[in-house]
Amino acid sequence: MKYSIAVAVAAIIFMGGTVNAQKDKTKTKPVKGKKVVLANAQDSLSYCIGVAVMKNVTDQGISTLNMDAVTQGFKDGSANTPVIDANTANKYVNDYFMKQYQLKAEKDKAAQTTWLEENKKKEGVKVTSSGLQYKIITQGTGVVPQDNNKVKVHYAGTLIDGTTFDSSYDRGEPIEFPVTGVIKGWVEALKMMPQGSKWELYIPYDLAYGDKGAGAQIPPYATLIFTVELLEVK
Repeated sequence: MKYSIAVAVAAIIFMGGTVNAQKDKTKTKPVKGKKVVLANAQDSLSYCIGVAVMKNVTDQGISTLNMDAVTQGFKDGSANTPVIDANTANKYVNDYFMKQYQLKAEKDKAAQTTWLEENKKKEGVKVTSSGLQYKIITQGTGVVPQDNNKVKVHYAGTLIDGTTFDSSYDRGEPIEFPVTGVIKGWVEALKMMPQGSKWELYIPYDLAYGDKGAGAQIPPYATLIFTVELLEVK
């Protein structure tokens, strides 16, 4: 997880003493900040370590810290006299972020569940025994795919906030794949759709990418919305 980067950098400071970088013989042009002048390479390195640590910390959602305590932690770590040793400090930080991650996950799951509960009340939305929700936009009259078939489809996928994460329409070309080569929600829907159909699917996380998500675009516990046109069954 990202927070391990910040912890690793902090641990270097906690355990490794002061940074003994050699001063550049050619001084850089002084950069005046609020309370600091970066006059040489050691100054710049020191400042950049602070910026890097704080960037990683704030990226994890921590907006406020006791900066006096942070500064004292750096000083005590560099003097090898911390009141909390580095291993304990790392464990504390890791445990803290793990708890925050779990709390966020529970909140996200609840939000997705609430959305699905409301969505299934909308006109035209049907729900299967697995929890898959779908709405028929156009009902085709062709063959219905089975496990051994391939299909050719056009589709667009969004999150419940409207963010598009994938679209064959945007690429200008439909895609072909085996019926069983996609997420569970798709497999179930395809095996109900006659060729020529256009449906909207609302796929709960357990029929999609689960508690892990997929890449940077699909977060954990995400409900996925797909518009799917079944163009051909092979």
